[in-house]
Amino acid sequence: MAKDFSRLDRIGDMLKRELSLLIQQEIKDPRVGMVSVTDVKVSRDLAHAKVYVSVLQPDEKIPEAIEALNHAASYLRYQLAQRVELRAMPVLRFYYDDSLLRGNRIATLIDKVTREKPE
Repeated sequence: MAKDFSRLDRIGDMLKRELSLLIQQEIKDPRVGMVSVTDVKVSRDLAHAKVYVSVLQPDEKIPEAIEALNHAASYLRYQLAQRVELRAMPVLRFYYDDSLLRGNRIATLIDKVTREKPE
């Protein structure tokens, strides 16, 4: 049986695609650097959207990149409203997503344990 996707999930996926393109093409702030949108969670009333991003920069520059994205959030919201047909465009808030780093660390630990384990 196919999984039913809610309207909020579909809107989140659409915003994720469009935000990825907008950040790549429109944001010229050097603090942002290489950013990948990993997920968008939209509130039930479509008033707010939490945008999770992974940043390919040294750890000390990640807070600057998130701050720059949050500073550009109103501009990105305006650009989204031009591209996406929604009655109300949610307010964007950017958060750092460290799940890729945690996943790599867990994979490394598993590899280490399997190499040390005698047959």
